[in-house]
Amino acid sequence: MRASFLAVCWLMPTTFLQAAEPPKPTGDKIVAADAKLELLFTRSAAIAGGLTEGPAVAPDGSIYFTDIPFGKDKGMILRFDPKTKKTTVFTDDSKKANGLHFDAQGRLVACEGSDLGGQAVSRWDVKTGKREVLADRYQGKRFNAPNDLVIDTKGRIYFTDPRYLGDEPRELEHRAVYRIDTNGSVTEVTHEVEKPNGIALSPDEKTLYVADHNNGTDRIDASAPAPKKGAMKIYAYPLGADGLVHGPRKTLLDFGEEAGCDGMCVDVQGHIYLTARGLKRPGVLVIDPSGKEVAFIPTGASQPDAKEPVGLPSNVTFGLGAESKTLYVTVDKSLYRIPLKVDGYHIPFQK
Repeated sequence: MRASFLAVCWLMPTTFLQAAEPPKPTGDKIVAADAKLELLFTRSAAIAGGLTEGPAVAPDGSIYFTDIPFGKDKGMILRFDPKTKKTTVFTDDSKKANGLHFDAQGRLVACEGSDLGGQAVSRWDVKTGKREVLADRYQGKRFNAPNDLVIDTKGRIYFTDPRYLGDEPRELEHRAVYRIDTNGSVTEVTHEVEKPNGIALSPDEKTLYVADHNNGTDRIDASAPAPKKGAMKIYAYPLGADGLVHGPRKTLLDFGEEAGCDGMCVDVQGHIYLTARGLKRPGVLVIDPSGKEVAFIPTGASQPDAKEPVGLPSNVTFGLGAESKTLYVTVDKSLYRIPLKVDGYHIPFQK
């Protein structure tokens, strides 16, 4: 596996999306009204379709993120250096990695999807480029397409396993949320969700947040009839001392007929940052633990009749150190950042 830091031809000038200038952010306690998204990277590789995804902050403050193409083209994991503002390629074969997260030891954990991807949760040593598979099956059956993940302070990896792409046959009955413990065992956390996508933990680790993003199909196909969509909701699951669900889930938000949330993250105050992908209002929607909107950061202009979506966010993370109040957002095939007024929450890294 090649994992050398190959230079990416960069970059476009710091302009915004191809659409009209988006509205100003709202929610003064979270973000200044005059704060703007800064363009950091736009795909230049000759690969087809897909999007950027999965930003994750490393112990050194750099931001790793994925670029996921369709079909036979291989996915990449890239690294943005806030000090130099340059983006390089960490690996040019990510096994179609999607969501990323660094564990306390500074190792990069990746959810590898389907559509010729790894269909596994893997872990990378970013110093050596070595990859190892942590889990690719539950009760002997191959995962559908691991999508996004979060890691708790005990080192346990919670991840979602929906299915959106690919011709691989499904082996598991449910699209579920799982947990990989430090001994390698895999536990189903819940399948009380139609199609789990983004996932996050509250800072006290007593609540698991999951985005239900049911687009109605296992394989996105532009030539096929429009599928019947299902739930587009945000759930909160109460966790017990064992880190498993204890009690009924709560619906914090229902996007209705609009496209719902993809990835998410939290800040130190417990606010949840949701990447809302509806064409009528694309952006980062910030809610409190009750589901009340407290801020909104538009990533594109309202475009209800758009045929080529522009400005749709996919995932978010906060920076570290001097950038602890900086929110990184993957949008379409690009990476952006914006200054906020609140620190992001991360599990502590070991020194």
